Amino acid sequence: MIINAIVKASIIAGFLLSTCQSFAADLDKRQSELKAIQQQIASEQQDLRSNSQQRDKLLQLLKRDEQAIASAAKQLNQTENNLDSAKSRIKELTKQQDSLVSQQQAQQQVLAKQLKSAFLAGNHDYSKMLLNQQDPATVERLLTYYGYLNKARISAIESLKKTRSELQQVQQQAQVETERLNSLAIDQRSQSQQLAAEQQQRQNTVAQLQKVIDQKALGLEQLQIEEASLKRVIEQAMKAMSESPSMEGLAKSSSRLDWPTKGSIRHAYGSARSGNVRWKGVVIDAREGQAINAPAAGKVIYADWLKGFGLLMVIDHGQGFMSLYGYSQALLKEVGDSVNAGEEIALVGRSGGQTQSGLYFEIRHKGEAENPAKYCQ
Repeated sequence: MIINAIVKASIIAGFLLSTCQSFAADLDKRQSELKAIQQQIASEQQDLRSNSQQRDKLLQLLKRDEQAIASAAKQLNQTENNLDSAKSRIKELTKQQDSLVSQQQAQQQVLAKQLKSAFLAGNHDYSKMLLNQQDPATVERLLTYYGYLNKARISAIESLKKTRSELQQVQQQAQVETERLNSLAIDQRSQSQQLAAEQQQRQNTVAQLQKVIDQKALGLEQLQIEEASLKRVIEQAMKAMSESPSMEGLAKSSSRLDWPTKGSIRHAYGSARSGNVRWKGVVIDAREGQAINAPAAGKVIYADWLKGFGLLMVIDHGQGFMSLYGYSQALLKEVGDSVNAGEEIALVGRSGGQTQSGLYFEIRHKGEAENPAKYCQ
């Protein structure tokens, strides 16, 4: 058992080392690219804040940073779910073990009493007692009584053997689950470190990007680019929408849906964003890594990174209704996946170059944005 544990630990260590080396190589490459862009900006004499080429390079680097964060966050989320599952399983097995131990002790006490009775009864010569009995009915009662005692003793022994076997199995399962828990804890530490490294790389990229686009005119241009990008996604999503009669849309659920995550509204639907650009959804303040849940059943028709919106998911709810979720740290569903109302679909983040964590949430009907407050309570 010890040798198996050592081999298992060696395999886990080798896998983690290989994974960490791969992550580190990719991270080093992106850090080098960011440094090269910073040096290029520093060497230029002209005002590069309006240089779209530099902005596009940084946006591409930001996309890769945030996709790396999403991958690390998704792995960490899965590991933490597995940890919770392992802890629950160990708790359940411990409860079973305690119950079986109590049962075993009770059975041992019953068997001990039966053996004691048999021992005391064994001091008499039953052959003589039976031969000396004049009443056949008395003889029959004695035979029945001792037969009953013998069967009860055999039954108690079998029950005790079964309980001990079950207890041994539960103890073995608990040991396996404990080893899995220890392995998951190692994974969790490694993934947490990787996530922190990726987030630091993203922060550096966002800081440099902010220097490039920190100009009102360019900022408005960037918003217009983002709006155009989202418009193309909406058009693609509408083509992918299903007319399945099983999806009832959102109209029948008016004012009865839960918001996809808990938090206060930072930007309300229809409020001014910049110039003539207005918010077509809402931004909900929420901590990074918090769960995003589907407010209604549907099917994922888009799940990718988009300029300005970061990791974006679009869900088709039928009858021309769709919901959008942007700024995510990680997307937990893929295109084609069906989701149920209340099911976890993503994690709150600040992708798309956001400086604050939160969720960008839209509801659209036949391509037109509608106030989410009309449907969510």
